[in-house]
Amino acid sequence: MRSLTLSALLATFLWSAPIGGVAVLVKNSPITLYEVQQEMKQSGTDAQTSSDTLIRKKLEQLEAEEKKITVTSAEVQEELERMAAQNKLTVDQLISAMQNVRGLNEKDLRARVEENIKGQKLYSAIAFSKMAQPTADEEAEYYQLHLDEFSRPESFDVTTYVAASQEALSEKIADPMRNVQNIKSKEENIPYKGINPQLAQILNKIPNGSFGPILPNGKNGFMSFYMRDKQNVVTENLDSVRPQIDNSIMGDKRNQVLNDYFTRLRLSADIKVLRLPQ
Repeated sequence: MRSLTLSALLATFLWSAPIGGVAVLVKNSPITLYEVQQEMKQSGTDAQTSSDTLIRKKLEQLEAEEKKITVTSAEVQEELERMAAQNKLTVDQLISAMQNVRGLNEKDLRARVEENIKGQKLYSAIAFSKMAQPTADEEAEYYQLHLDEFSRPESFDVTTYVAASQEALSEKIADPMRNVQNIKSKEENIPYKGINPQLAQILNKIPNGSFGPILPNGKNGFMSFYMRDKQNVVTENLDSVRPQIDNSIMGDKRNQVLNDYFTRLRLSADIKVLRLPQ
């Protein structure tokens, strides 16, 4: 009778937790249905893909705890200052830019920075050998494959669409000729040097004749840019962007090592998928 009672209590905990119930157990550590639903909403992926992402994050969290890896608030602040300086902004300006362009508030931004630092420390803890610096050939190859990243126009000719509803903008982007109510549009020329680097990067990735992603506009609404043209595009030379290339290559190599490690770890980990959102 006692065993049955304990089982019943455990089932009650798993299926009626106040935060939406438990979806997955990773080494007996829960991922809730609410967390899966939030990941689905934020990433735009289905329940299976979102749960896979959260399982990976949970494995990283547990591995960091096992290896006693921590990140201090001072380390997060130092990284924010480095990011701000790299973009020629103050920390407050960086936080404001991430809020307006990415929809990340300060708390979310600091959480992401902390996660990135922890990932770097995890890599250092699990790597068996020091990573070799990129060779000149690797740098040149990366440069040629990513020329668009190192090209920038003097200005962007765009049509800016603004709406209170993200769904309305999605309808407009899916069918530009359709008349969707409550959407305002304005043709404008945006100078490259007149905007924050985060927005400039987003605009630069939008091909001519295409819509960009839907972004928060900082006024409780949403916006999307339709790229009509990019004026006077200039490509930076290899030497001037070599440090940026090296950082990207090293980041790719580090991510590959981490991906391989956690793929192997997942195969041997005790993971139970109880239920996923429909």
